[in-house]
Amino acid sequence: MSQSAPVIVVTGASRGIGRGISLLAAEHGFSVAINYLRDSGAAEETVDLCNRNKKDEAQTFLAIPADVSTPDGRSALVDETLSKLSRIDALVNNAGRGPKVRMDITNMTTESYSDVMRVNLDGPLFLTQSVVNYWLSGKVKSLLPGGFKVLFISSVSAYTASIDRGEYCISKAGLSMVSKLWAVRLADAGIQVFEIRPGIIETEMTKGVKGKYDPLISGGVVPQKRWGKPEDVGLAVCSVLSGHFPFSTGEVVNVDGGFHLQRL
Repeated sequence: MSQSAPVIVVTGASRGIGRGISLLAAEHGFSVAINYLRDSGAAEETVDLCNRNKKDEAQTFLAIPADVSTPDGRSALVDETLSKLSRIDALVNNAGRGPKVRMDITNMTTESYSDVMRVNLDGPLFLTQSVVNYWLSGKVKSLLPGGFKVLFISSVSAYTASIDRGEYCISKAGLSMVSKLWAVRLADAGIQVFEIRPGIIETEMTKGVKGKYDPLISGGVVPQKRWGKPEDVGLAVCSVLSGHFPFSTGEVVNVDGGFHLQRL
């Protein structure tokens, strides 16, 4: 390791998929800005776990509270990361939420729709804009193999219709296009963009539907017949960060146990 480790910003990293990504990033030698919204205890636990996993004393892990659904929150996250960690080499847009109450699309409210969109779509779009403009200013050169990278953690809900959580599906479909737009814009600047598309992952968010999904998974809706783990997503993210796809951008990486495969 060099005296300065690459810095990865992971939004929504206090638990779940974001924690899984952060822990694998620590194992791969990266420093991590661990963004969270409310649960400082969980965020500090992620910091502790990352410190146990780190490979070099140059690595630093910092919990940063910020609401990425707001302009002020996004600015605070970028400013605090640059102030405390001095650089940003990759952005992993992971923070996301479902509707507070699942309801049929005939009853979906504008309030619920707007709440989900601010976190799942507005946040990653404009946080990426802020980080990208910092990179394009030429003030720093990337420490990552192949240059700076942006990753969007979307979902199989980008193409799978769930009529009782339409807000979430629409937000993830929109995020897929956001990834494509940034990939096209940044390709000739040497900045890679990827969409990581998880399937049914075992996290706090999916605890409430475990009873529904267990028989579906064992019945083959997921061909590999198991729940995904946060570390499955973390491994995919770190493969991109490590420069294993040098001639790719705008690519969708499915981490879903084969869910996306169309079958008769």
